[in-house]
Amino acid sequence: MQILMLSSTFPYPPSRGGTQVRTFNLLQYLSRRHDVILGTVRSPDVTDAQIDALRGQVTELAVFETPGTVSTGITGKIRRFSQFLLSGTPPNVLSSYSQAMQNWADNLVIAGKCDAVTCEHSVNEIYVRPEWRQKLLTVANIHSSVWGTCREMLATGTSQNPLRDRLNLPLLARYEKRYCTKFSRIVATTSTDKQQLLELLSSEGLGGKADFFVPPIDVIPNGVDLAEFPYRAIDPGGHTLIFAGAMNNLPNIDAARFLSLQVLPKLQQRYPDATLTLVGTSPVPEVLALGKLPGIQVVGRVQRVAEYLHQAAVCVVPMRIGFGIKNKTLEAMAAGTPVVASDRGLEGLAAGGGLSPTRALRANEVQEYVEAITSLFENYQLRQELSLRARSLVESQYTWDIIGRQYDRLFQF
Repeated sequence: MQILMLSSTFPYPPSRGGTQVRTFNLLQYLSRRHDVILGTVRSPDVTDAQIDALRGQVTELAVFETPGTVSTGITGKIRRFSQFLLSGTPPNVLSSYSQAMQNWADNLVIAGKCDAVTCEHSVNEIYVRPEWRQKLLTVANIHSSVWGTCREMLATGTSQNPLRDRLNLPLLARYEKRYCTKFSRIVATTSTDKQQLLELLSSEGLGGKADFFVPPIDVIPNGVDLAEFPYRAIDPGGHTLIFAGAMNNLPNIDAARFLSLQVLPKLQQRYPDATLTLVGTSPVPEVLALGKLPGIQVVGRVQRVAEYLHQAAVCVVPMRIGFGIKNKTLEAMAAGTPVVASDRGLEGLAAGGGLSPTRALRANEVQEYVEAITSLFENYQLRQELSLRARSLVESQYTWDIIGRQYDRLFQF
């Protein structure tokens, strides 16, 4: 089969970020069985060597230049919102849109050179024509619901701009409904996200009644490269914490600040030597400022995240917003670092509880984090049990080979 994959995010190297990790590993698996034609956009930091390396993974690679810069300031914001209101498409989708990539994709479909089209992240839906669904398989691998995420930020009080998000929420609902109807199938990463989409799509339709096509929604989680995240050789002990993730991503920024400003100080009252390492690419000023606080180190992007995970006694994933399965949680479990995480941080994972074996400790409030982390600091046996069970879970359910097979089944029609 010839599969056209569209990704406005350049998916290499796969360590660059969550979107890149998922896109690269899925295209790598599909390339074993199919002819994969990849269309992507080159961001300024992408090198020729990286393009050459990616070209070796697919049958055909087309790389397009980054679209023009987005206007800033009040005037720019008003213009972008007005455009959203009129077009029904969010500004971040329009800003990453390449007309050259659109023309290229159109020509491939018209010429009958592909049997299926996938959008690797919902922003790529813009390239898919509604009529394509009538003649080939179209798949939107959305990663997470934009409407659901906006609604959650408003509900939890974590929105950086509540007025803007309240205005955007009904527009995002209309947008997500509209683009979902273009596709043969939708892929979400967790059952929670699937239920959110079903809730949205089963409500009143685009014309005032539920009379539009609702595509099947498949749940396909993320995976882990076990060679990149080997199991730790020793338990380092001590009172060291780590949180890893792209530090220019709003949910991660919120989590880093919550952990640093609210959880760590209370933990340091019990353990004055407790430290926190924040690992992740492109730390914004709000994250860099955390490095000035006692016991906190901001290291930014690193070559191998696993090495830092292996040095920590506990990995904390205190996500308060953002739906979808979290690579950072899976990677810590694979590395054998015991995990304390929120409901959002453990979304989509069988972390245990009740009669099931515990693979991670759950916390949502400040004191719950303090008690959970304390129990791991104090109990070597508990750390070992969580470490071994979590690694076993990843090996049995979350390798990229396992996830790739699930994705591949969508194209067997």
